[in-house]
Amino acid sequence: MSFQHRHLLGIEPLSPADITIILDLAEQYVTLNRSARKHSEALAGLTQINMFFEASTRTQASFELAGKRLGADVMNMAMQSSSLKKGETLIDTALTLNAMHADLLVVRHPHSGAVDLLAQKVNCAVLNAGDGRHEHPTQALLDALTIRRAKGRLHRLNIAICGDIAHSRVARSNILLLGKMENRVRLIGPPTLVPSQFAEFGAEIYDDMREGLNGVDVVMMLRLQKERMDGGFIPSEREYYHRYGLDAEKLACAKPDAIVMHPGPMNRGVEIDGEIADDINRSVIQEQVEMGVAVRMAAMDLLARNLREAPQTVMA
Repeated sequence: MSFQHRHLLGIEPLSPADITIILDLAEQYVTLNRSARKHSEALAGLTQINMFFEASTRTQASFELAGKRLGADVMNMAMQSSSLKKGETLIDTALTLNAMHADLLVVRHPHSGAVDLLAQKVNCAVLNAGDGRHEHPTQALLDALTIRRAKGRLHRLNIAICGDIAHSRVARSNILLLGKMENRVRLIGPPTLVPSQFAEFGAEIYDDMREGLNGVDVVMMLRLQKERMDGGFIPSEREYYHRYGLDAEKLACAKPDAIVMHPGPMNRGVEIDGEIADDINRSVIQEQVEMGVAVRMAAMDLLARNLREAPQTVMA
């Protein structure tokens, strides 16, 4: 098997075999990252540019560290003070990047589809670090690796994704990936935050936390995306926590060995109780952070290999 994609723009174009290839290579990078040396030459001589049009300390740091550990020349562009603020279009930015001869471009953008537009215009591999409410593929991949390591497999599990589904690109990418790997996905939250159209993805929808968590193997909590809300989606944070915040009483409805996940940053006391988040026997939140570096290393390594392939043999 081989990974034949030019870009990593979303989970939707990936096959189960593609997902497995990325995760298997990421396992090798987990081992490397836990070693004393922590360095590879996979991207030696290549230039990686990180363009974050939205602030993201966690994801940007993870991509930067991944690139440096692979030996790339890494540059972070300060997009908040860039020429885009002066009226430059995304297309002009693409032309500028082409003149710089970048090899790998990591992009986070507040508008869905913007990363795809850049990918059509630049002469390099593009990785989507999150675009609007569309997708966040490397987050879903690192979640998948975390689940596979904790459960020993990534298929035929009962997985609950809880909280603000409506505004979450993480939820969308996870629903797509987990569905491709034959898992049963449940979405839990108030009707205002879990639109019924998500049933089209094959997910089951619950508005009762205890009912939705009954017998699940994995509990994935999501942050309230207040910066993307333009109305009153919840009565109050206190009421939201009472009904949908993960505490010990609600978690008891899941399987005794169910793991707890959160993509971060967490709002303790809003979507998750602090003691649950820090429970070393149930929480794998810190493992998710560790897996993020390894997965991003694997994704960039695979795309870099395809830079040397003839364009006609590489899929978008």
